Amino acid sequence: MTYPMFLSRNLPCNSCHRGWWWLAWQRRSYVQGQLVGTQRQYFYYIDHQGMLFLDDARIKNFTSCFKEKKFLRFFLSRVRLNRSANAHDWPFVSRCGSEMNFIRCDDLPVVYQTLVRGDGGRWDLSWGDENGLMRVEFEPSSVAMCRETGRVYHPAPDLHGGVGLIRSKLAIEISSKFMFKSETSCQPTGIDWQGQLHELHHDVLKLLPGLPALGRHSESE
Repeated sequence: MTYPMFLSRNLPCNSCHRGWWWLAWQRRSYVQGQLVGTQRQYFYYIDHQGMLFLDDARIKNFTSCFKEKKFLRFFLSRVRLNRSANAHDWPFVSRCGSEMNFIRCDDLPVVYQTLVRGDGGRWDLSWGDENGLMRVEFEPSSVAMCRETGRVYHPAPDLHGGVGLIRSKLAIEISSKFMFKSETSCQPTGIDWQGQLHELHHDVLKLLPGLPALGRHSESE
């Protein structure tokens, strides 16, 4: 198997774990590093925790994901919607010169992992890693929870689809501050953030139907 030069020293482990996704995607026809015309192609997967893997890695956990910050910033900052014919299977791409990296996701390519302090004491949502590798300003009123799955979302840069998933660990922390109209209501109406009540407008949820995902409709984590 051929890999791009800048990945050759940081390849994930290919030990053995096979879930339903593995059996299904083994049927897909591709070879890592395949040459289509003049374009070299590679294939990746982003899970609901925001970890990036080669798509054909047999084990997908923290030990096998990519961790090199320079590569992650380069790769993730270039994520765009795939407008080509294979967009159904690979909804997102990240171009690297003459190479094209095709991406599928459990949900979305932007997965917020932590809250970090930003300029002027504000809070930022960090994605790419847990230490503020890439950031957007946290907007409490823009947080939204999907009633069907319980997953929590926040706006993302428009270039990356306009919406990002908040990973489960951080979502639990943020959702503990949600306000509800009644005890039986399953849709929050506000959030008590640092002693200030913010009304939730849920606008970001309107973007989800236009964005593809493999696992968004699954409640299992």
